[in-house]
Amino acid sequence: QIVREKIYQRKDVLTKSCDVDLVTEWDQKVEKLLINGISSRYPHHRFIGEESTSSGQKIELTNAPTWIIDPIDGTMNFVHGLPYTCISVALLINKITEIGIVYNPILEQLFTARKDQGAFLNGAPIHVSNEKELRKALVMLEVGTSRDPEKLKIVLQNITLLTPHVHGIRSFGAAALNMCMVALGSVDASFEFGIHAWDVAAGDLIVREAGGVSIDPAGGPFDVMSRRTLCASSMELAQQLSKILIQYYPERD
Repeated sequence: QIVREKIYQRKDVLTKSCDVDLVTEWDQKVEKLLINGISSRYPHHRFIGEESTSSGQKIELTNAPTWIIDPIDGTMNFVHGLPYTCISVALLINKITEIGIVYNPILEQLFTARKDQGAFLNGAPIHVSNEKELRKALVMLEVGTSRDPEKLKIVLQNITLLTPHVHGIRSFGAAALNMCMVALGSVDASFEFGIHAWDVAAGDLIVREAGGVSIDPAGGPFDVMSRRTLCASSMELAQQLSKILIQYYPERD
């Protein structure tokens, strides 16, 4: 409700790591609301939240039940009134994701998944496209908020490398929703370097429960703390992408 009511209103905006890494009072309020609500029911559970982490709280993923929260994924879109923004919540137990929820309150799209129980959009089952050929694939990628010259160089090189080999490239500005678009079958793959655990924890489960795959962009296993992700409609497509991509390795969460 907060995101839906405030998206088209003027907002007070602060910056975090750089001038394009934004946070609003509503990011902070949504995170506090979620943590307080979950804590009241599960007082012994742990939390990893984007805004509490940016304020100095140390990230530590243990075997304890842990909720990983991005209160507003796509804050830049939210600030500008672009309705491609969402709330992302995942529950990990023993470092395994059991529940994933991604909600775009503007478009009223609620993506949900539970381990071994499938993925859903507003209660209806969803499935990836099953595309296996790179030349037929619509691929999503992001520049992200980092302005590290080496990373920017690699992002642009990857766009140049991929463009002749894919059906198309898109960049919409919210990692969790990008992953859900793969789960929905609307796009065939999505990758990004420099994202955080709260951007991808829920989306990873939703993609896998929709029949897709989630791996490291270099081809190894997905690691929620690595700040690197590649998800696709099939392992064949994911491996084709991983062989083309120039890699970038940010500092881990």
